[in-house]
Amino acid sequence: MNEQYSAMRSNVSMLGKLLGDTIKNALGDEILERVESIRKLSKGSRSGSEEDREALLTTLQNLSNDELLPVARAFSQFLNLTNVAEQYQTVSHQSPGESPPEVLQATFERLKNIQNISEKDICQAIEELSIELVLTAHPTEITRRTLIHKLVEVNNCLERLDHNDLTEYETSKIMRRLRQLVEQAWYTDEIRKQRPTPIDEAKWGFAVVENSLWEGVPAFLRELNEQVHATFGITLPVDFVPVKFTSWMGGDRDGNPNVTATVTRQAIRLSRWKAADLFIKDMTVLISELSMSNCDDVVKAMCHDPEIQEPYRYVLKRLRTQLISTQNHLELRLKGEEPPPPKDIIVSNEQLWTPLYALYESLQKSGMGIIANGHLLDTLRRVKCFGVPLVRIDLRQESTRHTEAISEITGYLGLGDYESWSEADKQAFLIRELSSPRPLLPRHWQPSEATQEVLDTCQVAAEVPQGSIAAYVISMAKTPSDVLAVHLLLKEAGIRYALPVAPLFETLDDLNNADSVMTQLLSIDWYRGFIQGKQMVMIGYSDSAKDAGVMAASWAQYQAQDALIKTCNKAGIALTLFHGRGGSIGRGGAPAHAALLSQPPGSLKGGLRVTEQGEMIRFKYGLPEITIASLTLYTSAILEANLLPPPEPKAEWREVMNQLSADSCDMYRGYIRENKDFVPYFRSATPEQELGKLPLGSRPAKRRPTGGVESLRAIPWIFAWTQNRLMLPAWLGAGAALNNAIDQGQQKNLEEMCRNWPFFSTRIGMLEMVFAKADLWLAEYYDQRLVDPTLWSLGKQLREQLAADIKTVLTIANDAHLMADHPWIAESIALRNVYTDPLNVLQAELLHRARQAEANNLPTDPNVEQALMVTIAGVAAGMRNTG
Repeated sequence: MNEQYSAMRSNVSMLGKLLGDTIKNALGDEILERVESIRKLSKGSRSGSEEDREALLTTLQNLSNDELLPVARAFSQFLNLTNVAEQYQTVSHQSPGESPPEVLQATFERLKNIQNISEKDICQAIEELSIELVLTAHPTEITRRTLIHKLVEVNNCLERLDHNDLTEYETSKIMRRLRQLVEQAWYTDEIRKQRPTPIDEAKWGFAVVENSLWEGVPAFLRELNEQVHATFGITLPVDFVPVKFTSWMGGDRDGNPNVTATVTRQAIRLSRWKAADLFIKDMTVLISELSMSNCDDVVKAMCHDPEIQEPYRYVLKRLRTQLISTQNHLELRLKGEEPPPPKDIIVSNEQLWTPLYALYESLQKSGMGIIANGHLLDTLRRVKCFGVPLVRIDLRQESTRHTEAISEITGYLGLGDYESWSEADKQAFLIRELSSPRPLLPRHWQPSEATQEVLDTCQVAAEVPQGSIAAYVISMAKTPSDVLAVHLLLKEAGIRYALPVAPLFETLDDLNNADSVMTQLLSIDWYRGFIQGKQMVMIGYSDSAKDAGVMAASWAQYQAQDALIKTCNKAGIALTLFHGRGGSIGRGGAPAHAALLSQPPGSLKGGLRVTEQGEMIRFKYGLPEITIASLTLYTSAILEANLLPPPEPKAEWREVMNQLSADSCDMYRGYIRENKDFVPYFRSATPEQELGKLPLGSRPAKRRPTGGVESLRAIPWIFAWTQNRLMLPAWLGAGAALNNAIDQGQQKNLEEMCRNWPFFSTRIGMLEMVFAKADLWLAEYYDQRLVDPTLWSLGKQLREQLAADIKTVLTIANDAHLMADHPWIAESIALRNVYTDPLNVLQAELLHRARQAEANNLPTDPNVEQALMVTIAGVAAGMRNTG
């Protein structure tokens, strides 16, 4: 591990020197010396020098307005480059046993050595694997796509440099390219000037597929197949592709007025256009490679001419022509034209799979298996993983929008006000209409704009090719009628198949009622018949944590999942739990392996469906190698969770958790909802108000523009507290509840839970990670610079609570210091702190200057405003999992 640290620090130092040279060339010696002086003071401050800390604060407070932006940009770029170096080191220099092949091999061997698990059981579990990753455009990925591309190129250069046999010429050539990239990044604005549109976000998602997943997924499947064959002597079927990607970009309209039916239709067409584009490139590669003439009778018949010398090329060229024709048609539709579809248009995966698989079989039969298992096999797997849609879309809308739409319909028809009916009356009406063959919607009726939008969205679901839309998610679902209402609206739109409709339970009360809602739904004959034995339910991590704090929310999530699993098992329904996690701890984020193994027994039987949000998409899937590593970890964890399920918690553990949940929720809500000073403190101690100015994503920061903290979305709520390093939503209430339990004589129980119950040990581990990233002196500095002295006592109280909570968690975990079991993470945080600290201090100074100007009715200096945006981006890069 020390060699890893050394190599990573060496790369960070080298990249830092290149950035220093760039700054010197661009702005002169004086600015570079200022930046270097700040870096050294930050390093000394972190080492415990009070003198350096005071000098750091004084230096940053006294920067002129002209110096603010260069200094902010320098440290922000340092952090971006540090992240690249760390990412490269993590993927390319794993310790023994950490590379994807070794992780898979170790998992298989571990499972084989367990007495009551047969090889047949393991192979069956592998064949039943299902991983569906849902890419979301939540506004935490600040970095522009153009800068991300440059950082990927930096990673490639580090890889090329990492050889002992390079000649001096080769080394200098790579170093020259690195200098160019660092300089290009310096002269590129890191912050977008305008908010991205939902279509921009969708394009960002497609870029992730093109630049990483397109290569990464087949490479992962090749590795998985090789390890299965090596361990069990079996070859997985060609069509075994347990990985799928879905997107919320262009489909998530919950609280985002910018996502309309027109936008969703456009995003689906654009996705299909991109799929055609990528498959055209694949066909071109295959045409150049498959020049052989030996083939079986099936391929001969596909050629329609026995004289054709290169039958594989003939079939592939025909497919490429079809794809080009399909792409041209989609291009016209994207421009708003409505031409008739060409005869050879490709609308289903089968149209690609059937001819390509015929070529594969023919090559195998003709003794050319090595060729068949090359690029052609990769393309077949891409057809199964991405296919014609490339990424499927989820539609998501808030439950009240459907209620209001149906209420408008019943009002127009003279049936009464649906919204005011009892739940029983709503269900009776909905089931009657769902069972009726006649349409409900009146013909010549002009609904309100809001209702028309709901109906148009359902129309899109009905008209696009089946397979384009994966599910319809209902946020803030509270009752069975919320689910039935969507099924009725889809039926009225003319949908010809059963689209999965997933209720999303996201507040504490809704999670506690989730099992009751699903039990009622499953008792309805029409509903049971319609869903054909399959049900998806989404569990909300973000809003439940914002509502009740992380401890109470995580226990409610666990209990809801546990109850739903048992209810669906009893009813013979295959349940897919859809986890709405964020990257941050406060939104359910955790290292993937630990998070999956901490769930209730049986929670992954229906496969894994999970959101991948914001900047975490880049950190987990930004490069093909990282994609392979991430998918390997998911695979290992799912197999372990299904074959070695975690224990059912003991009755006394449940009692402890119930008490921890109640105590932590009381304390959390006591601050958030009942302390009159809390909202003014939050607004002044964090950059919450200023975050609204950042063009982060297409969605507004608040569900209601005039609302207070309660209407603030979970993401900016977490993001704001991450910026001032108090990290409050990720720990408030949890440590105090644990301390209460210790005071009540529960310490032995807590220690046993930490050792033997993955759910609880993961909670403790997540708290440790939060505490490692929190910083008491920085949080205090924000208070001193930004908060009215009358509110200082609240900040002091919260920091004292945080310090006490750290001691409590270390006591339960029996650790001497934070992250004792994760030295690499501790090293990574320590390395970045040297660059993040100046950005935090500078951010507090910039907020102070901007707010002073505002208080005096003066315009904010553009340099101050721009530098503030850069510090927000830089701190986000330093914290990594910000939203």
